[in-house]
Amino acid sequence: MNSTISYKHSGQPVGRRLRTMDDAKQCLDGSGLVGGGQAGDAIRQMDWGSTPLGPIGSWPAELRANAQTMLASPVPMAIIWGPEGILIYNDGYAAICGPRHPAALGGKLLDVWPEAADFNARVIAAGLRGQPLSVHAQELELWRHGRAEQVWMDLEYLPIRNGSGQPIGSLAMVFDITQRVLAERRLAQSEELYRFLDDLGQAIAGLQDANDVLAVTTRMVAAHLDLSNCAYADMDPDQDGFTIRGNWHAPGSPSIIGHYSLADFGKLAVQELSAGRSLIINDNLNEIAPEEAKTFQDIGITATICMPLVKNGRLAALMAIHDRKPHKWSGYELNLIREVTERSWAHVERVGAEANLRASEEQLRLAIDAAEIGLWDVDVVAGTLFWPPRVKAMFGISPDVPVSMQDYYSGLHPDDLERTSIAYAAAANPDVRAVYDVEYRTIGKEDGITRWVAAKGRGVFEGDRCLRVIGTAIDITERKKTEVALRELNDTLEARVAEGLAEPKLLADVVENTTAIIFVADHRYRWLAMNKAGAKAFEQVYGVRPVIGASMLDVLDHLPEQREHVRRTWSRALAGEEFTLLDEFGDGNLSKRWFELNFNVLRDAAGHQIGAYQIAYDVTERLAEQRRLADAEEQLRQSQKVEALGQLTGGVAHDFNNLLTPIIGSLDMLVRRQIGNDRERKLIGGALQSAERARILVQRLLAFARRQPLQPTAIDVKTLVTGMGELVSSTTGPQILVAIDTPEHLPAARADYNQVEMALLNLSVNARDAMPTGGTLRITASSREILADAESDLKRGRYVTISVADTGEGMSEETMARAIEPFFSTKGLGQGTGLGLSMVHGLAQQLGGGIRIFSRQGVGTNVELWLPEADVAPVPFPKSVDATAASPTHRGTVLLVDDEDVVRSSAAHMLDELGFEVVEASSGEAALAALDRMPVLKLLVTDHLMPGMDGVELARRVKLTRPELPCLIISGYADVGGIAPDVPRLTKPFKVEELREALATLRSGSQKP
Repeated sequence: MNSTISYKHSGQPVGRRLRTMDDAKQCLDGSGLVGGGQAGDAIRQMDWGSTPLGPIGSWPAELRANAQTMLASPVPMAIIWGPEGILIYNDGYAAICGPRHPAALGGKLLDVWPEAADFNARVIAAGLRGQPLSVHAQELELWRHGRAEQVWMDLEYLPIRNGSGQPIGSLAMVFDITQRVLAERRLAQSEELYRFLDDLGQAIAGLQDANDVLAVTTRMVAAHLDLSNCAYADMDPDQDGFTIRGNWHAPGSPSIIGHYSLADFGKLAVQELSAGRSLIINDNLNEIAPEEAKTFQDIGITATICMPLVKNGRLAALMAIHDRKPHKWSGYELNLIREVTERSWAHVERVGAEANLRASEEQLRLAIDAAEIGLWDVDVVAGTLFWPPRVKAMFGISPDVPVSMQDYYSGLHPDDLERTSIAYAAAANPDVRAVYDVEYRTIGKEDGITRWVAAKGRGVFEGDRCLRVIGTAIDITERKKTEVALRELNDTLEARVAEGLAEPKLLADVVENTTAIIFVADHRYRWLAMNKAGAKAFEQVYGVRPVIGASMLDVLDHLPEQREHVRRTWSRALAGEEFTLLDEFGDGNLSKRWFELNFNVLRDAAGHQIGAYQIAYDVTERLAEQRRLADAEEQLRQSQKVEALGQLTGGVAHDFNNLLTPIIGSLDMLVRRQIGNDRERKLIGGALQSAERARILVQRLLAFARRQPLQPTAIDVKTLVTGMGELVSSTTGPQILVAIDTPEHLPAARADYNQVEMALLNLSVNARDAMPTGGTLRITASSREILADAESDLKRGRYVTISVADTGEGMSEETMARAIEPFFSTKGLGQGTGLGLSMVHGLAQQLGGGIRIFSRQGVGTNVELWLPEADVAPVPFPKSVDATAASPTHRGTVLLVDDEDVVRSSAAHMLDELGFEVVEASSGEAALAALDRMPVLKLLVTDHLMPGMDGVELARRVKLTRPELPCLIISGYADVGGIAPDVPRLTKPFKVEELREALATLRSGSQKP
């Protein structure tokens, strides 16, 4: 809460005013109170003679001393004096009083705060008893602004005593901690929300069917919120009908699966959901019309939140939570169902999209070799087999040797061939579609070694045809050896246990040194045996060394959650269940690891169970590699999406530029000639401004697609950044401080001066928009070096880095991940194209550099533009060519070539206006024919991309016969292949002045394409 309060006296009384100047002088001279800001002034100016305290000069020394201490303190403080609790306070306490100040000064505590009278009465009584009070996080309901206000306070009360030691009041320190309490509650709710979302994500991550995803989701949401119903519905195309196809309902509540009409649920439901807003009803019997409430009541619903899912501007689906009783919905419940709705849609889309991922499998195979599990793929249609090196090794085949299905069948052990072949055939059979889940032996093709393999897989079908069979394979040779050794040892173990011999070395040396983790326990959870790997693993995750004969539960008494976890797991095995489990164990403060555990029953010679044993493997790294593989797959998909969009953008930009050329040229001519009345000229000017905005948008699209026309040279970055300072300051406004920092001896960068200026301006505008209330925008430049390719996506070498940093709102991790996506924007509709950062990223990559983004919410954002360092001195930025250089003194005949009639006509008008006689041709071949009939020609102006002969080839052919003829190439696309970078060119669209400047550059001499 702001502790600085402004009081406007304007001749009005502040508290109880002094009656005369003499009284004022007496109080000021006699009070001895100094400082204290505006509250101190109010105390000194007040007529205390009309209060029980009397004039300040007559106050007891103890009161004046405490008052002076209070005024000197920045902490909100107040004096509560005497049985009536007279209030004297400082500026900090005045801020807490709000509108009750200054009337509260000198007032009685119980009168000033009537809503807290009972609490304050105890405070006064405690002070008069000489008893200190300390109250933390006291919840109070205050009425400072004409409404109930829930606040939390930390309160400290110290008794004040007179010279005789008698308590006469209290000194109060008041700390408003409302915002902290609310923030802690929001944080706790946020943690609970994301914990639930994480649990939900794990529960449905492995599901392959949309109905299964929805069934788990609705059940978990309803159970988490303790509600009677949770449902998911798809909207019909008419935006009224909908089908509830996922529904969980508590016992006693009916199922609501079926088809419904949105209109039957009332006007409010239609109005809110059709507009994409959530429908929130706490009690439909009191909040909507009876006939509308009846529709809800008929299916057992009194309270509801219905969350719409809008895709491509249409209401696509609904997710809802209901309760049979009236329910006051909380912000937490609303946030949870909103998050679950979006995530459920995403998971349903994920399940549907998995079938489309097959096209990218070839690229993903490159990452599979690093995984601990081998992935195999049989293309049934093509009759081909894919095995990575790991799977080939399981069959004793070298990594670079090609394989076929014959290698698979011939590599199987004769005893396992029939069983394994039948299992594979069932998985590929469209009528059976079995899960391929087998363990078999292989005989190495090259080394003859026998190995054990565990393989799983499924067929991929299209109708009644199997397209491919995909699965995994794991080398379990060591595990099989351990199991055999343990079974052999089990006979000895059972005999010794039966004889009552619980020796610490119950396992034989044959398994002591295996990497498998082995534990043996009796029905009382006591360890009967363990190997070295087991003891080491237990100590690693729990910090305790296990001992033979000790109870594993007693050892974990200091970790109650882990103790219960271990007890729950082992109890299944000790109850006679044999199973395999993948689970995480360990103390989070030490090390938590994932293990694959195999539990088996331990029996004596008579077949009675006497305990259980466990064989486990640490699979933490394997699971991490699987997660990295999934991340790589997602990155590949995003990369393919952006690359496809870039190719589309670059191709379409040429057509846009051709469309814009006659529009901008014609509008520019109308503006320059001042055609029309005032209203018409304004309309023409507005049209030209919109066309210019379209041109800028196309330039940004080209920059994103890395196809914009660039003329990279060695540029002086220090001069560029320093020169941009004034422009950036004028763009950001007075609330933002712009700081420029560049070193003196900064090397030149290889870049396009104009495009880097535009990128810097884009970054500065983004920084400005991130600081709506003001802040600091700092632009710096430095020389950096990348030492190794592995350090980043930048190549090894030296770079010049331009950094644009702000102290604004910062970005979340989700926004950071999408920051350079084209058309992604966090600004409102119409406030940005979402191409700013995409353009900067495309420019940097086209120049051989890159960008890096660092951001933290509440701190700010820093975007670094990395440009390759030039190996030559910087070239001064060229000034605009004098327009008079292309004035009508250069009259003559110009041959204009363009296959677009409208574009050619617009350019011809411009050339005519510049004083040229124009001869038009619609193709390169027509231009060569016209050239033979034109002995005198001043200039050749040609489009680049044309059917048949393009502009570059035409220029070459013309130079063979007329080497001195100047040539200007015009293009609406960036890739002007085969032409020297110094040849004058003009990018569509353009105005007459831009054409004039391009022609003026031809005065320097003939150009050679």
